[in-house]
Amino acid sequence: MHHALTILGSGYTAKFVLPLAAQHYAQVCATSRDPDRNLAGLRAEQRIKFDLARPETWRLIPPATDLLWCFPAVPVELVERFAEMASLRTRRLVVLGSTSAYVDSLSTTYPPPWIDETATIELTQPRVQGEELLRKSYNATILRVSGIYGPGRNPLKWIRTGRVTRSRKFVNLIHVEDLATTCLAAIKHGEKGTIYNVSDGTPRTWDDICRTVERRWAIRSSVSPEPQPMGKRIVNQRLCELLKADGVNLRYTDLYHELEHIEEVFLNEAEPSR
Repeated sequence: MHHALTILGSGYTAKFVLPLAAQHYAQVCATSRDPDRNLAGLRAEQRIKFDLARPETWRLIPPATDLLWCFPAVPVELVERFAEMASLRTRRLVVLGSTSAYVDSLSTTYPPPWIDETATIELTQPRVQGEELLRKSYNATILRVSGIYGPGRNPLKWIRTGRVTRSRKFVNLIHVEDLATTCLAAIKHGEKGTIYNVSDGTPRTWDDICRTVERRWAIRSSVSPEPQPMGKRIVNQRLCELLKADGVNLRYTDLYHELEHIEEVFLNEAEPSR
């Protein structure tokens, strides 16, 4: 069992990392701007008040723990100041990024080309600048994460409410529990200064997803009124090798099977109690 882990930023993903991390670490802490309200389910000694915009909270981060960084690494000036103060070069550091860091393909061919970790990134994005600073100067392992779904994040709801519409745009997804497993594998086995694309390995178009959803759940969708970009097709080979090194594999590769389970839970929770 490893000694200690601190999760910086306790949003959706952290809720799934916490119970998994407890199986591997003797001590797991999590941070929030308002820990007593947002981390009420944790013991008091596990809750840490932390806000990158408030340097007076930085000293509350325990020394020498592994770190999982779960919020956008911006602004870069504060990221660098915190990295120096917290001695991040001496720690195991994993940072959650996004596949939106990759430059959209200029190719006119369809479907778009596959994108691996060597693809060009949008260095004009402040978040990408912060991630690259942490990777190059502080040996961070970067996880470029696809669209996250799971309990409480239901793509069927996105379609039902019109948040997404039918188009030829490719989308890449990852179940939050596979992401949580990946976070722990990256801390244990990830190569420092390396990037890993996090995706279930099956890019799909919103057109295909919406048509399947309508056929299986009778949820209607509309066609996008505006032309959409082609999207990306993300390669996840490096991720699969990382998980293999940890003795695990992706568990949630059948999107529609998982949507059925998520929808069932959603409908049961929506029913009035008797």
